[in-house]
Amino acid sequence: MEYVVFAVVMAGIILLLMLKGFYDYRKSEKSFIQKLHSDYGRLPEREYKPEQFANISHYYLKHQGEACIDDITWNDLNMDEVFKKMNYTYSAAGEEYLYYVLRSPCLREEELLHREELIEYFRNHSDQRVSCQFIFSRLGRTGKFSIYDYLDYLDQLGSRSNLSHYIAMVLIAAATGAMFVDLPMGLVALVCVLIYNNISYFKEKSEIDPYIVSFAYVFRLLDAVKKLRAQKIPPLEEEFEILRKSSASMSGYRRGSFLVMSGGRMSGSGNPLDMLLDFIRMGFHLDLIKFNQMLSEVRGHISEIDDMITVSGKIEAMIAVGAYRQALGEYCIPVFESQNERSPLIDAEALAHPLIDDAVRNDISARRGVLITGSNASGKSTFLKTVALNSILAQTIHTCLGSKYRAVMFQIISSMSLKDDVQGGDSYYMAEIKSLKRILDRIASEEEPVLCFVDEVLRGTNTVERIAASAQILKSMAGQNCICFAATHDIELTHLLEEQYDNYHFSEEIRGDDISFSYRIMKGRASTRNAIKLLDIMGYEPVITREAESMAAEFLRSGRWHRLDAASSK
Repeated sequence: MEYVVFAVVMAGIILLLMLKGFYDYRKSEKSFIQKLHSDYGRLPEREYKPEQFANISHYYLKHQGEACIDDITWNDLNMDEVFKKMNYTYSAAGEEYLYYVLRSPCLREEELLHREELIEYFRNHSDQRVSCQFIFSRLGRTGKFSIYDYLDYLDQLGSRSNLSHYIAMVLIAAATGAMFVDLPMGLVALVCVLIYNNISYFKEKSEIDPYIVSFAYVFRLLDAVKKLRAQKIPPLEEEFEILRKSSASMSGYRRGSFLVMSGGRMSGSGNPLDMLLDFIRMGFHLDLIKFNQMLSEVRGHISEIDDMITVSGKIEAMIAVGAYRQALGEYCIPVFESQNERSPLIDAEALAHPLIDDAVRNDISARRGVLITGSNASGKSTFLKTVALNSILAQTIHTCLGSKYRAVMFQIISSMSLKDDVQGGDSYYMAEIKSLKRILDRIASEEEPVLCFVDEVLRGTNTVERIAASAQILKSMAGQNCICFAATHDIELTHLLEEQYDNYHFSEEIRGDDISFSYRIMKGRASTRNAIKLLDIMGYEPVITREAESMAAEFLRSGRWHRLDAASSK
């Protein structure tokens, strides 16, 4: 009787623990759903490790097209930080697709209009949005590697056969049968077979364990696809049909998958049932057999898995863009015009830089090149990046940080924040001319208009050759198929290129020992310089700034530099 009472008490404790666990899970689930409703437009706090961006880019690397944002342009514009600003995703599929979107500007408006339909649908239907976000949170991320890394790694397993595992099962059956004929010999045979099966099991198990992560993600992906298709979302009818066909082709993947991916095996929980199942696995190799079947399923349906990742990622990425819009508050929907026989156009008002809080907003309208001059730190480079970033956002997430954006669709490329390549042996000047050459090649090879951005052309060489070469390079970038935005300190270029470029400038105001910038772009070339005055404000010796101003004034008057005598340095 005591044993019965003890058993009942233990069963009651276990039941209570199970009920408590279920209650906590449901409470956590409810709290998360409430958070999705209340925190819409509030970016989740997340730390990004440097190696994570290499993983996030892998969907893009598998699907990149010719019109992509290349690495130089991406780094020039600090697009990693822009990506972080709008990464409201909860799954690897969503964030990898969002990254892909930002690096793949559309050259046809149909796709952008469909994205707009999805973005606004989820913004206006909070219940469906939250339901989808909850599904994506359960899909989750993949840890250290992209799902595409895991799928690529499957090739390293080579061809695999279940024949040896079936032989192991036959040997166990034979040894068991032998026990009925000769018990001692049958027991010895069974022990030998089990020892052999255990040794071979652990050898092969160590080979497949690293791949279980990818199988688990595919399993969760199939589950997410099933739940997504249960949602009633009219703009996604075509996408849901793709999900239906892709998931139906992998129906055999799920059957018996618990042998490979049971909760205890994945978490090491020590559950008695899972421990018993482990002994059965070791003896009969059931999980190894199922693994090979699942491997065959995955290898045979890579394109279907890719389709499911693509559609799921697209849905979550558009939800993320809607949340980004919510956070922005002020934004506009771009308007695109066909080029026809006219020259390319960009016409924008109140553009702001997405990474600058309370950024000064500027207008710009151009049908040909724009040459920008101005003092140091006056805002030239920031303005170039503002226009470039908004052009990319217009053709990717159909959103601009401004009150108006009207343009044709461009191929977008820049040469702005270059560095010496010490390992590659390139000087700064060599890095510059290689970067500029790729822009000229893009202009020459593309039918679509090119929008390019160049900051301080050829700053890595001497004045005479810089001005001569810069004038010719910028002239080549000002053809019928391109609008070039360029910033320079060389006022000479504003005169040499008057026929090809409109002149704009930024200026500053100096009052005593203080300097202030409006960061407002103005028409015409710059008429002031502040480099020497900045030396004075920063506390350089008066003799340095005084003599420098005298030398500059003399050069502007005579066009010649005079040698410094020994006394002038004392």
